[in-house]
Amino acid sequence: MKIFIKYDTGNDRACETRNNLIMLTEKRDIEVVSDISKADIIFSIGGDGTFLKTASLTGKPIIGINTGTLGYLTEVHPDNLTKALSDILNGHYHIENRMMIEGEIRKPDGEIIKIPASLNEIAISKNMFGVVRFDAVIDEKFINSYTADGILICTPTGTTAYNLSCGGPIADPTSEILTLTPIAPHTVINRSIILSKDTKIEIKITELRNNTTAYVLYDGKPLEVFSGDIVTINRSDKITRIIKLEERSFIDTIREKIT
Repeated sequence: MKIFIKYDTGNDRACETRNNLIMLTEKRDIEVVSDISKADIIFSIGGDGTFLKTASLTGKPIIGINTGTLGYLTEVHPDNLTKALSDILNGHYHIENRMMIEGEIRKPDGEIIKIPASLNEIAISKNMFGVVRFDAVIDEKFINSYTADGILICTPTGTTAYNLSCGGPIADPTSEILTLTPIAPHTVINRSIILSKDTKIEIKITELRNNTTAYVLYDGKPLEVFSGDIVTINRSDKITRIIKLEERSFIDTIREKIT
């Protein structure tokens, strides 16, 4: 078996865990490769942020080793590396398929900027000052105009991330839906909207007030947007394949991580 290791180079515990993993592979029929395309399985060592970066690199199965904080996506503790390797070599695991979303930014002059596939969310968010004014259009039907700090379009996996902090609902991560959640809207109606997985969402930026700078953030990576831009988001053909060693429901995870 060939593995590729993606790790948080700025995290001492992640670096130590990577070194331990390499030592463990030397005692087994496992080769650590430097080319991710040649790997059978990807090890992501760090927090959920590292896992998101790993998911953007490949569609191959990923196992997350948690050296971060909450660890929604990275469920294996570093002390359990030996058992994790044994389980994988013996086929004692299953794979969860998680949907991803992608999109594009359409400029008034016709230029199109692609938004890569994202596992958690695609957000439109402002800087520290001002607000963003935008229209939300669902399957070519106008829903509402918002004045807000921004808006989130997230996958089921992403509902426990920024969406949760904004008061959005929690979804089973293996479900296939999209969630639309405004960020600090200046309106009495501030509820999330749950949409079909095949929905096409358009966010039309109509005004950036008080010298506001705004960005599209795809799993935290920024692309600046301006008044007049139209951001389109839809389900991606790409998926993230997560290796699970235990038969745990998402209810178990929510109870452990949140309550």
